[in-house]
Amino acid sequence: MAQSARCSVWAHCLHSLYSCHWRKCPQEKMQISKCDCFWFGLLFLAFLLSLGWLYIGLVLLNDLHNFNEFLFQQWGLWMDWSLVFLLVISLLVTYASLLLLLALLLRLCGQPLHLHFVHKVLLLLVILLVAIGLVGLQKQWQEEWQSLRLSLQATAPFLHLGAVAGITFLAWPVANTFYRIHQRGPKILLLLLFFGVSLAIYLVPLCISSPCVVETRDLPQKPSLAGHRGAPMLAPENTLMSLRKTAECGATVFETDVMVSSDGVPFLMHDENLRRTTNVASVFPDRITAHSSNFSWNELKRLNAGAWFLERRTFWDAKQLSGPDRKEAEKQTIPTLEELLKEAASLNLSVIFDLRPPPENHTYSNSFVNQTLESVLNSSVPQAMVFWLPDEDRVNIQRRAPGMRQIYGHQKGNRTEKPQYLNLPYQNLTQLDIKALHEDNTSVNLYVVNKSWLFSLLWCAGVDSVTTNDCQLLQQMERPIWLMSPQTYLITWVITNCVSALLLLGTFLLQGRCAKEEKRTGVETAVLLTRINNFI
Repeated sequence: MAQSARCSVWAHCLHSLYSCHWRKCPQEKMQISKCDCFWFGLLFLAFLLSLGWLYIGLVLLNDLHNFNEFLFQQWGLWMDWSLVFLLVISLLVTYASLLLLLALLLRLCGQPLHLHFVHKVLLLLVILLVAIGLVGLQKQWQEEWQSLRLSLQATAPFLHLGAVAGITFLAWPVANTFYRIHQRGPKILLLLLFFGVSLAIYLVPLCISSPCVVETRDLPQKPSLAGHRGAPMLAPENTLMSLRKTAECGATVFETDVMVSSDGVPFLMHDENLRRTTNVASVFPDRITAHSSNFSWNELKRLNAGAWFLERRTFWDAKQLSGPDRKEAEKQTIPTLEELLKEAASLNLSVIFDLRPPPENHTYSNSFVNQTLESVLNSSVPQAMVFWLPDEDRVNIQRRAPGMRQIYGHQKGNRTEKPQYLNLPYQNLTQLDIKALHEDNTSVNLYVVNKSWLFSLLWCAGVDSVTTNDCQLLQQMERPIWLMSPQTYLITWVITNCVSALLLLGTFLLQGRCAKEEKRTGVETAVLLTRINNFI
């Protein structure tokens, strides 16, 4: 009796939380209505969508800095959205998970699922928010779908284990529901659906192909590092301080962006205007939105290019600067390409740059490539330390500077030669045959790689180098974050599936025995009550 009372108290608490009514829940076990089935299905859908969106969010963290920069250009207000992004998604997943857990526990207690109106509204809100996020991703950031496909090569083995654990956990409430359904059709449908999904999950590894499922002896050499605009987590981007930090954290290449000033001086700048990375708002308040190339070099020299780095946190996981580094950052200015090359040569760093064309009415709109080449040649640095990326007038560049290494931003070079160096987005990995490229003596650099899981995947795939914002993190990695031999993965897969299948079978047998015992006890109780009534 005491145990029954405790179960009743627990059922009452669960029912109250789920339905938001503190009324007494029914003592007898009840069947779930069609309406409750609909809302339970919607709850399960909200849980899956929010969990999927959390996975998407974690993958997007590698590229979220681009999203922050995009919003800054639109609104003029800097904010790192990664923390807000993760917090909102985590709340959605937590809410849907707790509500789903309550529903499963209620079914185990045989109680109805009278979902309260407030929960129904919130569930619809969860589904709506996820749908808006997916539509926005499709419209504004389509390349991230390739990132998601790529991420599955790194996470699919672990997602499979999680799916097996999840389907095993669901076996108990599913079996409980199966034995409480009296109609033959729904029972067979539920059984086929559950075991069909289970079988599909068990066989998923047949479709999984991950570069990190490989023998340790076959692991390729660790990719070298190129600093994306330098080391932007350690110093203001595209500055000489960032160049020095790039060398300190073990990178071999400095990646940057080059523009030409109104009087023909090539300088380092990524954005089309100067408001994000300089104090142009205080020095030239009426030219905040002016194109960066429309400033003369004397005007550009007046700007501070480092104070902004101390005023806002550009990366939420970046470390705080030391006192000397803060003082150095405060004094940074915009460097010319020639200054950068001379400093890079002294640090034994190669340089790769993307050349950004000026506006059409610019004095050097037709000759900005030649101005940049002249700057490279005038620096008197070894041509071999320069990776020439721009496609404009490449034949003339090769003729005038044959020592420079030509790197291509697409897989096809010109008709007379095969590219020796490729510089591509990391999403292109699925379209590349790294082994075949290496046989053609082609080196592959992929950008921009900021997270250890992605770097590990590219390492296993045999990529030669990566461009990164977080050179200090990747430099510290001595091996991929996970590496598994094919034999070990096969054994893990088989054992996991066998254990899960045995638990599923045992759960259904145990629930069947409990259902028979419950039915027998109910019959005996009914007979006893009948005899008592007849006696009275």
